[in-house]
Amino acid sequence: MQAATTLDHRQLYRLPWTLPDNAISWLEPTSACNLACDGCYRENIPSSHKSLDVVRTELETFKRLRNSDGISIAGGDPLMHPKIVDIVKIVAELGMKPIINTNGGLLTEELLRDLKRAGVYGFTFHIDSKQGRPKWKDSNEVELNDLRLHYAEMLARVGGISCAFNSTVYDDTLKYIPELVEWAGKHIDIVHVMVFILYRAAVPQLPFDWYAGGKKVDMDPLVYSEDRERKVDLKAPDAVAEIRKRYPDFMPAAYLNGTEKADSFKWLLTGKIGTKKRTYGYVGAKFLEAMQTAHHLFKGRYLAYAKPSLTSLGRSMMLFGFIDPPMRKVAKEYLKSIFFRPSEAFRSIHYQSIMIIQPVDFLPNGAQNMCDGCPDITLWNGELVWSCRMEELKQFGCWVRTVPCSGR
Repeated sequence: MQAATTLDHRQLYRLPWTLPDNAISWLEPTSACNLACDGCYRENIPSSHKSLDVVRTELETFKRLRNSDGISIAGGDPLMHPKIVDIVKIVAELGMKPIINTNGGLLTEELLRDLKRAGVYGFTFHIDSKQGRPKWKDSNEVELNDLRLHYAEMLARVGGISCAFNSTVYDDTLKYIPELVEWAGKHIDIVHVMVFILYRAAVPQLPFDWYAGGKKVDMDPLVYSEDRERKVDLKAPDAVAEIRKRYPDFMPAAYLNGTEKADSFKWLLTGKIGTKKRTYGYVGAKFLEAMQTAHHLFKGRYLAYAKPSLTSLGRSMMLFGFIDPPMRKVAKEYLKSIFFRPSEAFRSIHYQSIMIIQPVDFLPNGAQNMCDGCPDITLWNGELVWSCRMEELKQFGCWVRTVPCSGR
C-alpha cells in the first residue's frame, strides 16, 4: 500500500465543479429496475415512472439552479421508462448532453439507434459481479468483460456515442481492478471511460447513533443499510495502490475533495494516452485544467463527456506538453517508440479516463464526508440533493445525522 501514500492533493488539479456550476446533473425519471444490485442506494419501485411533464419540469429546474454540460439519466434503470427516447430528446432540445446510466439489460441495437436519433450523447453501463444478472450470476469481474465488450462493440457499430463503464468495488473484488484497467486499455478505441465506485453503506455496527431531526431512528428500512460484517471503508488511494501493482507509473491528475476533509479523494481522475497495444503515459494536472477551463471559456460550462472523435486525438493532445510536464513525458515515450518501431506512427492514439469514486465517509466525530461539488446531484421536491442519500429524505423527511455513541 506504500505507493498510495505518494498521492498529494496539492499536486493535483482540483476539479472546478461546484453546486451551481457543475459538469453534470442527475435526472431520475424512474426508480424501477430489472436487477437487484448489492449496494444499490435506490428502492426499486416498479410503478414509479415520472411523466414527461414532470421530467421537463425537473430539467428546467436544473437549468435554473445549476449550470451543467450533461444530464445523467439514471434511476432505477432509465431503460425501464416507456418514454426513454422522448426523455433523451427533451434533454437534447434543452441544450444538454443526454447520458444514459444503465445496466444495459434492456438495450437492443434497434433501441440504441432510436436513442441516437433522439440525441443521446453517451452511455455509462454499470456492470459488476454482485448484480445477480441472469446467465452471469457466477461470473467474476474479469469474466464479465465479455458482457462489457458486447455493449462497447454495439455502441461502436452505431458510432459517435461515448462509452463508459461503472463497477462497484468491494473488499473481495478490489483485486480485479488492475485486470479491468488492462481490459479497458486493450479496447481504448471504443471504451472511453472506466469508473470504479468503492462500496459504501449505512452500517449499524459502527459506533454511531442515527438521528433524523431530534429523533433517534433505525436505519434498517433504508435499502443501503447493512447488517453483515463487511469492509466499507475502502479509500481511493487503496484502489490506486492496487492498480500500481501492475502499472507502477499510474498517476491521477485531478480530484474532488470531501466536504469535511480537504485532502480526501472523493473523485480521483486519471487520463491515459495510448494505443490498444501500449500505454504511453498519463496526463498531468495542467492538461486537465486547460481542458476544463477552455471548455468553460468557450462553451460556458465545465466539460462532462467527450465525443469519441475527440478522444481519438491523442497524438494532437501531446502538443499540450508545453504546459504539462507529464504530457511531455508521454510525447517522449511516443517518439521513442516510433524511432525503434516506425509502424507505431500509423496506430491511432486515444485518450481514456479512469475514475475512482469514494462515496460518503464517516469521521470519528460523526461528520459525514460527502463529495464537495458532486456531479450526482438530483432533485427532491424541487431542491438540489445528493442522489446517493435521497432514501433518507423519502423515509425520514430530512438528512440523517451520525452521532458517536455515548460511552464509546
